[in-house]
Amino acid sequence: MKVMILAAGKGERMRPLTDFKPKPLLQVADKTIIEHTIARLVAAGFTELVINHAYLGQQIEDHLGNGERYGAVIQYSPEGDKGLETAGGIINALPLLGNEPFMVINGDIATDFPFEQLKTPRTSLVHLVMVPNPEHHPEGDFGLLSNGQVVSVADQTFTFSGIGVYHPSLFSDIKPGHCKLGYLIRQAIDKAQVTGEKYAGFWMDIGTPERLEELNALYAGG
Repeated sequence: MKVMILAAGKGERMRPLTDFKPKPLLQVADKTIIEHTIARLVAAGFTELVINHAYLGQQIEDHLGNGERYGAVIQYSPEGDKGLETAGGIINALPLLGNEPFMVINGDIATDFPFEQLKTPRTSLVHLVMVPNPEHHPEGDFGLLSNGQVVSVADQTFTFSGIGVYHPSLFSDIKPGHCKLGYLIRQAIDKAQVTGEKYAGFWMDIGTPERLEELNALYAGG
């Protein structure tokens, strides 16, 4: 299974740290954010990676290269300076991702989720990893039924972790250009084509300088 790492965001909430450096290249302990993600993916057996980029994206290519030193093969999907949003970026990268289901992971999260369990074949168009709602997102995103089906409305909601598996056909009728992934996911939910699982282990959205500092402290403490 191929994996796409979304790395095209401008990181506005991270300013001034991202004024001259893309957010995935911010340092956490001994590696950049994206290198931690790559290391965990490779350890789980995912070595074919696609990384999109926009804002200061050439820095990402220069830093990571072809992936050889990480034990991976990295291909890049540039989107210009402004980017194409999440779904638009995935559609732009489809020629690199192939015709089989692929994983997509946000480039600005930290987690110890066991990626290898996503290799299990599924019949749904989308499979999402959900996490308990963090303090900065208490309302959550979706509900998760006991049979694994994801629903839009539920008494208890969870937050989409930014980790999911997608069948290419989810994007088959969408024209190239700017498009948000949340819109397509909700369309698929309405057609009962989205499954999910809850993960209660370590997960963090590295969205602000404060959370980056908190993550550095966690790594320093082991």
